[in-house]
Amino acid sequence: MSATQPLSFAARYSIPLSVAVFVGAALLLPWVGAVPISLARVWRHQSPDYEILLQLRLSRTLLALVAGGALSLAGTLFQAMLRDALATPYTLGVSAGASLGAVVVIAIGWETFLNVPMTWIGALAGAFGVLVLVIGGAFGQRHISAFSLLLTGIAINSICAAFIIILSGFASMSRSFSIARWLIGSIDATSYISLAVLTAVVLLVSALILAEARSWNLLAVGERWAASRGVGVGALLVQGYILGSILAAGAIAITGPIGFVELIVPHLVRSRISPDHRLLMPCAFFLGGALLALCDAIGRIVMPPAELPAGAVLALIGGPYLVWIIRERTPKKQI
Repeated sequence: MSATQPLSFAARYSIPLSVAVFVGAALLLPWVGAVPISLARVWRHQSPDYEILLQLRLSRTLLALVAGGALSLAGTLFQAMLRDALATPYTLGVSAGASLGAVVVIAIGWETFLNVPMTWIGALAGAFGVLVLVIGGAFGQRHISAFSLLLTGIAINSICAAFIIILSGFASMSRSFSIARWLIGSIDATSYISLAVLTAVVLLVSALILAEARSWNLLAVGERWAASRGVGVGALLVQGYILGSILAAGAIAITGPIGFVELIVPHLVRSRISPDHRLLMPCAFFLGGALLALCDAIGRIVMPPAELPAGAVLALIGGPYLVWIIRERTPKKQI
């Protein structure tokens, strides 16, 4: 489907269906857990059912929906920028920078300050630092391209990973365990104020990204193609990298570096629904949020009373799926 071709009726239907899945997850998944809760007791505000639903399960389900949508949309954006279906925020170093910032905070034992989770601040600072380094490195020769962004991001990603290993090695046993747990990525109950701030940022940035859907279609074909049709490629790449980094960093700061949702969902939507970013991006947002919320719900019930982190559940799903994608992309020898 071209960037200017009108959307068919069947294609338009995919967005309402994705919204329905997203809303359905928000309504149903808070009721899923190792301990059953009663609707009648919740309606009468009786403990502990009322507190379990509103203070624990509802907030973490909403967090999973927003964070999953943000990560999925960021992955879709980076795939359009790099014209690679395997590109993710990890590819350009954003996730590694956020992880390094949080690991530094955990390693020095400064997780909270005045009741503010400093891991969030550290993750945001790390992602912002990588953002500056990647764009600065890509602009080194006064020209920015997807290739220069990719190479700079991969280099910084490797550096951040090395520092994370070093810090984990020098940290105490308890802090090493905390670092390892944070790096898995998980969805936990959070305050509704933090959730509201994250939601407002994600909605604003998502709107800015979706407003350029036609330009992302052109850029996905090629930089020369997009430039020949009036797109300022350099400015668009910088805008996309900044907006995608904000989405990824905001989600990772609260949930940890959850992977695969930004890879699985965009690929499925692109192959099953449409590669047109006017459809691909909103569908990826809603379905990505629903997938992460579902994985979090599965983690709550698969090994009660213990819980599997949502990042681990997604890895169990995404690992085999990534292998399948690679096999599908590998040319088969003809006999």
